Amino acid sequence: MMDLKAEVTGSVWKILATPGQTLEAGEVVMILESMKMEIPVVAEHGGELVEVCVTETDAVAEGQVLARIKL
Repeated sequence: MMDLKAEVTGSVWKILATPGQTLEAGEVVMILESMKMEIPVVAEHGGELVEVCVTETDAVAEGQVLARIKL
């Protein structure tokens, strides 16, 4: 299991993947917004997205778990 974590403090702008979806390495799972910039959150390894821990518009802190991928 691998956790995808926020690299910056901001808010969840858009979630692009859904639980159960198979992800490729480098695929964008969601986009964060911080200081008017869009920051993509990508899967470092391929696998199945098992959980999305946030919803769109949620405020997130740096290091917060956003999603979990089963490798």
